[in-house]
Amino acid sequence: MKGTTIPSSTMLNKVPEITAAFWVTKVLTTGMGETTSDYLFLTYNRPIVLGITTLILVGVLSAQFRARRYIPWLYWLAIVMVAVFGTMVADIIHVLAGVPYLISTCVFLVALAVIFITWWATQRTLSIHKINTRAREWFYWGAVLATFALGTAAGDLTAKVLNLGYLDSGYLFAVLFVLPGLAFRFLRLNAVFAFWFAYVITRPLGASFADWFAMSHAKGGLDVGPGPVSAILSVAIVALVVYLSVSRRTTFSTSDAGLERVRSRASNR
Repeated sequence: MKGTTIPSSTMLNKVPEITAAFWVTKVLTTGMGETTSDYLFLTYNRPIVLGITTLILVGVLSAQFRARRYIPWLYWLAIVMVAVFGTMVADIIHVLAGVPYLISTCVFLVALAVIFITWWATQRTLSIHKINTRAREWFYWGAVLATFALGTAAGDLTAKVLNLGYLDSGYLFAVLFVLPGLAFRFLRLNAVFAFWFAYVITRPLGASFADWFAMSHAKGGLDVGPGPVSAILSVAIVALVVYLSVSRRTTFSTSDAGLERVRSRASNR
C-alpha cells in the first residue's frame, strides 16, 4: 500500500456494533439518566448540579472526540453523561421555564429533525457505520443529545399529561421500540430510519420503567427511590460495558482495520 494517503479528516468508526447488548445497555443508560437527574436535583442545589454535570459532560465528550477508536467504557460514559444532562435540560425547561411537555416535545423533535436534515445535506448519510469524520461525529453526538431531551419530554408527556402513568407508558414505548425492527425484518423498512426511530424510543422506554420503580406510590410507582434505582442501574451498566469490552464487540470492520494499518505504516516512515 505504498504511496497511499489517508485524508486527515478520516478516522476509525467510533461507535459500537449494534447488537442485543447494545440495545440493553442503551435502555439502561436512559433509565439511569432519568433517575440520577431526579436524585441530584432533589438532593442538591440545581444550578450547582447542572454546572458540574455540564463540566463533566464537556470533559468526557472531549476525551471521546480525542480518542482514535471506539473505547467501550469511554463511549458509554459519554452516553451516561448525555443521558443525565439531557434529562436535566428537559426538566429545567418544564419546571423552571414553565414550558408544557407538549411544546418541549415538539421543540426537541424539530431540533432533532434539523440535525438530521443538515447531517444528510452535508454528508449524504446518516449511517452510524460511517461515523468516520469529525463532522459526522459532531452530528452524531448532537443527534444523541437531542434524542435524550426529546425522549425525556415525550415520556413525561405520556405519563403525566396523557395520564397513562409510568408503567403503561413503558408498555407503550416497548411496543413502539419493537415496531421498527419488525418493519425492517419483514417490510424492508430503511435500516437507518429503523435504527434512529428505535434509538429515540429507547429514551422514554427506559425512563418510564425507571420512574415506575423510583416514584412514590402516590405517583403510581413502586417507591424504591431514584437513588437506589440509579445505583442498581449503574451496576448493571458497568457489568454490560465490561462484557462488551471483554468480548471485543467493537466497530472495527475490515476496512477500518486496513485504514489503521495504513496510518501505522505511514507514521513509521
